[in-house]
Order: sequence, then structure tokens, then C-alpha cells
Amino acid sequence: MSVDDLIDELYDMVDKAWSLPLSRGRAVLDGEEVKQVLDDIRENLPREIHQAKAIVADRTKILDDARREAETVVHVAQERAKALIAQDEIVRQAQQKANEVTSQSQAKVREMRKASNDYIDDLMKRTDDGLAQILAELRRTRQNIRASQRAGQSQDKME
Repeated sequence: MSVDDLIDELYDMVDKAWSLPLSRGRAVLDGEEVKQVLDDIRENLPREIHQAKAIVADRTKILDDARREAETVVHVAQERAKALIAQDEIVRQAQQKANEVTSQSQAKVREMRKASNDYIDDLMKRTDDGLAQILAELRRTRQNIRASQRAGQSQDKME
């Protein structure tokens, strides 16, 4: 029997006891029977107290475990958030660096294109100047050949 059952039994004994006339609620109880119930209570009380203490200890352990688990979950979530923020920052920096590299590359391409165009223009001008000199030399040579042919024809006619 549990302590609660034994206390209920004491109440039943008091309810069933004979009331003394004019004694304002006093009753006659069987002392041996009351002592037996009290001994049973004394015997069961340490066991129930021990069970209550075990339940409280289990409750405390469960609450401690739950608190530690909650702290771990919060810590993991914070670390994950930090990692995501860091990753987002890395992506942002990489995008910014990519934009800078692209801008620099485009500027370099424009610079190289202008340098190439300038070089080709200079090369073509020198080629044009060289060809113009060769053409002028060719024309002079041709004129000299014509002049020498005319002079040769004139001498042939004179002879």
C-alpha cells in the first residue's frame, strides 16, 4: 500500500470511530490498529521519498540535458549563421574582385587595341612611304630607260 492509501485508511478509521458525547469531535480509536497503520506509513514513507527524490533527480537531469541540447542547438545555429554570413561576404568580395578584374581587363583590351591600331597605322605609313620612295625610284629608272632609248634612237637616226 502507498502512503496515500494508508492515510486514507486512517481517515476511514477516524470517520468510523465512536464519538465521545460532549467532547467536540473526539473519538475512540483502536490504538493498535492506528499504530499498525502509522508503522506501515513509516515503512512506506522512505521508499516513496526515495522514489520522489529519484523522480526529482530524473527531472533535473532531463531539464539539464534539455538545456545543454538547447544551448548546443543555439550554438550550432549561431555558428551556421556566422558561416553563412562569412560565405555571403566571401561571395560579395569575390564578385567585387571579379568586377574589378573585368574592368581592368576591358581597360587593358582597349589600351592594347589602341596600341595595335597605332602600331599598324605607323607600319602602314612607313610601308606607304617606302613604297612611295620605291615607286618614285621606279619612275625615275623608267624615265632614264626611256630617255636612254630616245637617245639611242636619236643616235641611230643620226648614224
